[in-house]
Amino acid sequence: LGVLMLVGGAVAIGFAPIGLRLGLDDLGPQAIAFWRYTFALPVLTALVLLVERRAPRKPNIYVILAGICFAVDIGFWHWSLTLTSVSNATFIVNLGNVCVGFLAWLFLKERPAPMWFFAVILAIGGASALSLGGTAEGGASFVGDRIAIIAAISVSGYFLCSKLARRTLNGLETLFWLTLVEVIVGAIMVMAFGENFLPEKLSGFAVPLFLGIVIHVVGQGLIITGLGSTPTSIAGVIILIQPVMAAAISWHLFQEPLTTLQAGGGMLILVAVWLAQRGHKVDPID
Repeated sequence: LGVLMLVGGAVAIGFAPIGLRLGLDDLGPQAIAFWRYTFALPVLTALVLLVERRAPRKPNIYVILAGICFAVDIGFWHWSLTLTSVSNATFIVNLGNVCVGFLAWLFLKERPAPMWFFAVILAIGGASALSLGGTAEGGASFVGDRIAIIAAISVSGYFLCSKLARRTLNGLETLFWLTLVEVIVGAIMVMAFGENFLPEKLSGFAVPLFLGIVIHVVGQGLIITGLGSTPTSIAGVIILIQPVMAAAISWHLFQEPLTTLQAGGGMLILVAVWLAQRGHKVDPID
């Protein structure tokens, strides 16, 4: 069930870069992220009260750190998406999801099965083909790619801290506290980048509302919940479904066509996800 939740969450957040591109005419990338969290927070508050029938439990330090990492990740990812192609930015950020498996091995004592290492090699190869196998028309930018690297580092911290936070909090509570922290950090980033908080027209809230409900509440909620019962290393590979979805959708929307090499890379990622979840069992280190 945890694996299925992660797959569903990865498919949902594959629409995130598409939504961002569509919303840039009305708001800046940091403001879109801020309103994404803001629109999601009351929904999550209601869900906690309805499902748990109580207020969320006291947050731990890990959920606060995870919220900071996620807000930085999304902020820099949004920035990179304005400078480079969807496939490039999404690929680089998701390298952090793969690397978190090694961090989990080091800090959480989660030793993955041998099959996982082969799956990682396939995933990185497939993601490289998906990102670097395109033409110059895709809009790749070295500056945008470097900004995406910062987001990749942040997403590793987000996954690691979220896994630790889930030891004392359930999925809904974790996402609630994450989002509350993200609203605060997101507001700081809007001011730091000198963006306007409000769009000129009320319709400018449409994209952030979509991102808040569909991407954040549904997509991120499935990922956080699934992470609680799935090894971090496996989760990191499964999330690589996201760039496959993003690249496929942006094919026609943003004139970023997939070459044969990119399509083959996407297939390699899907094979890697299948292999990774076959090695679901994790042997603890004594």
